[in-house]
Amino acid sequence: MDWLTKFPAMDTDRLTALKKAIDLSFREFTRAYGDTFDTLLFPVQWFMFRVEQLLTTSPWPLVILAFAVIAWLASRDWKITGGVVLTLLLIGYFDMWEDTMKTIAMTVVATIMAIILGIPIGILMARSNRFQAVLNPILDVMQTMPSFVYLIPVVMLLGIGRVPGLIAVMVYAIPPIIRLTNLGIRLVDKDVLEAADAFGSSNWQRLKNVQMPLALPTIMAGVNQTIMMALAMVVVASMIGVQGLGLPVLKAIANQYFTLGIFNGLAIVGIAIIFDRTSQAYGKRLQKHLEVVHG
Repeated sequence: MDWLTKFPAMDTDRLTALKKAIDLSFREFTRAYGDTFDTLLFPVQWFMFRVEQLLTTSPWPLVILAFAVIAWLASRDWKITGGVVLTLLLIGYFDMWEDTMKTIAMTVVATIMAIILGIPIGILMARSNRFQAVLNPILDVMQTMPSFVYLIPVVMLLGIGRVPGLIAVMVYAIPPIIRLTNLGIRLVDKDVLEAADAFGSSNWQRLKNVQMPLALPTIMAGVNQTIMMALAMVVVASMIGVQGLGLPVLKAIANQYFTLGIFNGLAIVGIAIIFDRTSQAYGKRLQKHLEVVHG
């Protein structure tokens, strides 16, 4: 490591000065525009609060029935539907219902935001090789960056609370939906696209009527991965005040409460299995339907 001593002290001083300048600039940016971001994110905060309120204040049999109906409509599988009901009953029996509903609300809202932002970005990537070349390194960084790092700029900009945690979860979870939307559209058979062009389809008609329907199974796989990453971020986001199952896990780590950590961790696993099995079953049904339509 002798080569390290060859760097002049001036370079170290410059690097330190650069770091301080970046930190100072970001602090000034947060002071100047923090309130603006709070105002812009008010609709997200309102939506998050409403979803959480709906899940936590509704009678638990009605909530379980709603989840069972959604699972059945998505999968048409009694085993998956029964698994959803059993998992939610066990969560309620072990007194983790309210925290679980808050975690589900956070996951659902973060996933919806990721879909709304991620699918258009994925479409743009599929339509432009140059845009894809620019965005791919950014997505690589986003997917390899430690999850704790996402909290730093969000907390500096928005403070501590549900909305900053929601933004951190959404940003952490959005890369899969972008990548798989791009991949799904690019994998559409060129012969099908040529046939659409031969019938005089515009770019919008080709995207809406041909590319998006055929890419839907791949996009659904992206949605599935986005949900899984959002759930993985829940415990980390609890460090900045996000309520839900992550807070008891954090408390268990700090105070060495074994059963508290294990039970809440298993509840997170249960939610992940519910979302995973339901979304995968829906993706498979969608794939079979498209094969029948286009086969």
